[in-house]
Amino acid sequence: MSAVTRLTLITHAITDAVQTARFAADEPLNELGLRAVQKADHSALRADVVQIGPEARTAQTAAQLGLTGDTEPALRDLDCGDWTGSEMTDLAPESLMGWLGDPEYRGHQGESIIQVIERTRTWMNGLAEHPERIIAVTHPAIVRSAILIALAAPPISFWRLDIPPLSATTLHQRGGSWTLREAAHSL
Repeated sequence: MSAVTRLTLITHAITDAVQTARFAADEPLNELGLRAVQKADHSALRADVVQIGPEARTAQTAAQLGLTGDTEPALRDLDCGDWTGSEMTDLAPESLMGWLGDPEYRGHQGESIIQVIERTRTWMNGLAEHPERIIAVTHPAIVRSAILIALAAPPISFWRLDIPPLSATTLHQRGGSWTLREAAHSL
């Protein structure tokens, strides 16, 4: 029987950008996010390896949960290019609809949904070498990508997954195939 890798993806807590529907820059958690993560039940979080996205909000969430680990660049948020710092209401409707409807869209000069899915797939493929319990503190975009990969779902489904702040999603991998164990439950 082949070894099992258990991957738990934890999304960062709330930031000002999340609350205002703004494309986030590298920002810390806001007061609401800090209170939520301090109240979170993280007693069941067990890992042999912890990997953390490089942004302040992921590092702060991990620290508040008592998780220490290595920074993993592949866990960075979706690069929104020229839109970083903008509110969704600042965008031309056709640009926003292009982004939401076309997984290859790069009109913002950032990363396409296809690119973030492939970045996530490459990272997940590297985890197969580690048959252990892994926790990754990251962003909703990475969690959406991981779920699509596990389900072999089309990239157009990316925005149909609601991944709330400070939630955990667990996947298992055995013999090269990922399965979704538990989706986006709150901590």
